[in-house]
Amino acid sequence: MKQKASFVFLLIMFTGATAIAQDAERNATGIVRDALNHWRGLSSHGVMTMTIHRLDWKRTMSMESWSEGEKLSLVQVTEPRKDRGNATLINNNRMWTFSPKINRVIKVPSSMMNQSWMGSDFSNKDISRTDDMVEQYDHTLLSTSEMDEHVVFEIESIPHEDAAVVWGREVLKIREDNVMIEQHFYDQDDVLVKSLKTLDIREIGGRSVAARQRMSKAEMPDEWTEISIDSIEFDVELGDNVFTLSNLRNPRN
Repeated sequence: MKQKASFVFLLIMFTGATAIAQDAERNATGIVRDALNHWRGLSSHGVMTMTIHRLDWKRTMSMESWSEGEKLSLVQVTEPRKDRGNATLINNNRMWTFSPKINRVIKVPSSMMNQSWMGSDFSNKDISRTDDMVEQYDHTLLSTSEMDEHVVFEIESIPHEDAAVVWGREVLKIREDNVMIEQHFYDQDDVLVKSLKTLDIREIGGRSVAARQRMSKAEMPDEWTEISIDSIEFDVELGDNVFTLSNLRNPRN
């Protein structure tokens, strides 16, 4: 009877520990999902500036962006004049680009999703901000800390074995109000490749957002790309034609 009681006790302990571990994983996944949804809203329309900084030159572009739900987004370059009209459309995990210089719409294959977006330190995958991060990774809460009177969650995200990603793991820092503070990308050998860091957080469009973010490679920290939000509206009504190949080529927003 004593042995049976001990076995039951161990079984209860094991079941409880498993439940706690599952809850922790669900919580970490929920934090990542909430951060992505917070950035996008149900829909959004914004104006932003991208600055690409190199040791011997600097380039700045103004852009207008639209998003709806988890699968639809459009970014169009408005300045400088020589780049005006360059655009990127994402529709249900498929990506197309348009270049006025060659007057062609080009579908971006999955093999090119990790290539540079518009010559920046962001990849095509980075700017898509799809739910692949939630669905194709296992998320673990590593620690919590405090920063500027906010709780910050540190989360390790490891891709599933069959996930079509190049990273060995990612480490994220997310505030309790769903603002992404940092995102670090490690290769398959666990070497840090690049980092995204939030440099400015402001109240825009009725919520706290990462108003200025910098992506830089670990081997070249003095070369980076910053994206700054000039203005943004969330939960706006968008027309049915916004996320179409026709609108990608000939904007009518």
